[in-house]
Amino acid sequence: MKLKLKLSAFLLGATFVLAACGGAGDKDNANDQGDQGGEAPVATAQAEELYQQNCASCHGQNLEGVAGPKLQNIGSKYSKDEIQNIILNGQGAMPKGLLQGDEAAAVAQWLSEKK
Repeated sequence: MKLKLKLSAFLLGATFVLAACGGAGDKDNANDQGDQGGEAPVATAQAEELYQQNCASCHGQNLEGVAGPKLQNIGSKYSKDEIQNIILNGQGAMPKGLLQGDEAAAVAQWLSEKK
């Protein structure tokens, strides 16, 4: 019983800490990237969130690879454009179109920086 209470308290505390760290930083990241053709670019934090929602089930929460290949150093193998092409058109067992448009471009940019 004590273990469950300690674990619950830890998880609740960690949630508050993580919530306090987020928010304002996302807005700043979007502003730092400038305007690219009229539409606001997707911020780095949003790219990471998109990855977690759409890619992590196969490529792992920490890019370590699960059913899909690891992506920890993908930027040293592929350029942003090549990664974006893979996201849009699929490759191997990866289906095409999991992300589109600015979202695909943002995740490709974020992944291309993993070297």
